[in-house]
Amino acid sequence: MDDFLNAYEGEFIRLYRSFHQCAELSTLEYETGALIRGCLDQWQIPYRYPVADTGIVAVIEGKKQRKESPGENGQSSSPAPKVVALRADMDALPIYEDPHRPFCSRHPGIMHACGHDAHMAIALGAARYFKERESDFSGCVKIFFQPAEETIGGAERMVAEGCMEDPAVDYVLGLHLAPYLETGDIELKYGKLYASSDEIFLSVKGKSCHGAYPDTGTDAVVLAAQLICALQTIVSRQVSPLDQCVLSLGTIHGGSAHNILADTVDITGALRTTDPDTRQKVKASITRLTEALLSAQGGHGKVHFQPGYDALINTDSLVDLLFRTAVPILGREHVHFKQTPGMGVEDFSAFLKKAPGVFYHLGCRNQKKGLTAPLHSREFSPDEGCIALGIRLQAALAESLLKS
Repeated sequence: MDDFLNAYEGEFIRLYRSFHQCAELSTLEYETGALIRGCLDQWQIPYRYPVADTGIVAVIEGKKQRKESPGENGQSSSPAPKVVALRADMDALPIYEDPHRPFCSRHPGIMHACGHDAHMAIALGAARYFKERESDFSGCVKIFFQPAEETIGGAERMVAEGCMEDPAVDYVLGLHLAPYLETGDIELKYGKLYASSDEIFLSVKGKSCHGAYPDTGTDAVVLAAQLICALQTIVSRQVSPLDQCVLSLGTIHGGSAHNILADTVDITGALRTTDPDTRQKVKASITRLTEALLSAQGGHGKVHFQPGYDALINTDSLVDLLFRTAVPILGREHVHFKQTPGMGVEDFSAFLKKAPGVFYHLGCRNQKKGLTAPLHSREFSPDEGCIALGIRLQAALAESLLKS
């Protein structure tokens, strides 16, 4: 790997900068995809396109024959080759970048502020590494270049279009830049890493009347106020304090005039949980409480949930393998364990529903260079040294799984 990175690290940094310059929003990653396909064509790596409109699945088949081992009845058999997938998301964010920054986005109002440009450079580095060594391994490496992570969930759409099949994926690997970790550090987490998400839509129905005669109507504003307060007791009294759950109501709209009681109030919110059972329990409680409280006060209402991403839950055995792989590369002091899940979301969870896998955080902070800005900010700029480390880790972990 040292010889490979010595020869090509500069090329992968240039690719990262090119991706940064052609930042594109979710489902519109056409120029980005063309740049990826150009590299794959140049390196003679076959791929499938389009997948989920703008996504790409690259495939590198190993050519090394597996050794046969004694099977039943004394007959020799060859174990099935493994298939390992690596995922890189492609989309950028609607953020204005300072046009005076080096290699800034050419598309005003669109910026790679979440590190997906580096993710793609890392994935291409791993693809080229395995292509140049296809005679040295058996099995298959698939690279998922995934659109729309930031919005509609491109991972689920890619899964629906068969990215995990033909050949079937045995293990799936993913990473994300982390500007709170110095370059050279990584962060692992057993089990639950990110939350699931659901959008909540509540419609509170009362009966309109003149504000001077409230007894002739049913005030939907008062009903909504009671409901908002009551819903907060679900997390505090129906969810174990050892579980993670956040119920946040973000908008409320209703009424037409200061002296008319509203007949309808609409409320929207978000639910985040890390446990699938807790997720279903809380959704049922929201529905039950809404219907019962409004009915008791003479009104009625409707509840609708728009499911988002599922919780991202790592496979513990692969976290162990990643730890054993990373320590010789980085040093034990640079491998950290996250103690509690984050309540953000990550649609890598869609791949984990189909195969075991691991997702981890790759440090990209450089205090000395002043590269400390958080993700999703217009000042975000990762230390480019993280790209070679990402390639090294992803390739080493995939190699271990191919040999398993």
